[in-house]
Amino acid sequence: MVSDQDRIVRSEWWLWFSAAGVTSLAGAAFLLSAFPSLFQRPEHFYEIRSDQARWATLCLVLLFNGWLVYRQWLFRRLQRQLAEPDVELQVKAEDGYDPSRMDDVTGLYTRASLDHRLGKEVARAKRRALPLTLVALHLDEFGRIVQQFGQAASDALLKEFADLLRKASRGCDLAARLGADDFLLVLPECSLQDAKIVTDRLGNLELQCAGQAVALECTIGWVDYKSGDVPSDLIKRAQDVLQLYKKASQDSSSATLTLR
Repeated sequence: MVSDQDRIVRSEWWLWFSAAGVTSLAGAAFLLSAFPSLFQRPEHFYEIRSDQARWATLCLVLLFNGWLVYRQWLFRRLQRQLAEPDVELQVKAEDGYDPSRMDDVTGLYTRASLDHRLGKEVARAKRRALPLTLVALHLDEFGRIVQQFGQAASDALLKEFADLLRKASRGCDLAARLGADDFLLVLPECSLQDAKIVTDRLGNLELQCAGQAVALECTIGWVDYKSGDVPSDLIKRAQDVLQLYKKASQDSSSATLTLR
């Protein structure tokens, strides 16, 4: 995929090729204007002297140079705009905030880095009137698994679960670990119905710990972006819905996804 920077560089090269072509044609026009006999053709419907031809060529060259300067200024402005986010991230990193920081165990986004990315998705959904859905996931009885099999085995389970989230998601989706056993999927341009399709792709997961198969149960809740929502509002609503589903899962199996 061609980046915006590559497009700008390519456009600059075409601009310089155009400048070379115009310069060559202008030089040829000036050379031809040195022969007055070429402009003394009474049978032509126009009359122009050689000095008029030179002035006309000079005016065209000046106009082209003005357009060339403007295009160069525009390219430099676009390059500065593309570079500004990198400068902003560098400043934030110096303040102790790293928006690219990932969870050490799962390799997923953390809550801090998710806020930064989710803010961009919320702004895009608002600007283009696109759907945006968040899927909150809670690993049921994960504490019991840690106590029974130990931290190393539970970390291996989390890695497998994170891989499962990546496979079920698209390349533009975001997967984050909010807590020890809480996860979040950010699905741009997805409605609630589309989000259900994504969670159905999770399939089954079985982890062998000390020769025993561990069936992992996961409670899932969905929320979609509403006009006026900010990232913290969306995450809180997703967690609130997840809490309701966790309570309802005791009486209804439709709110619980079992991974075997």
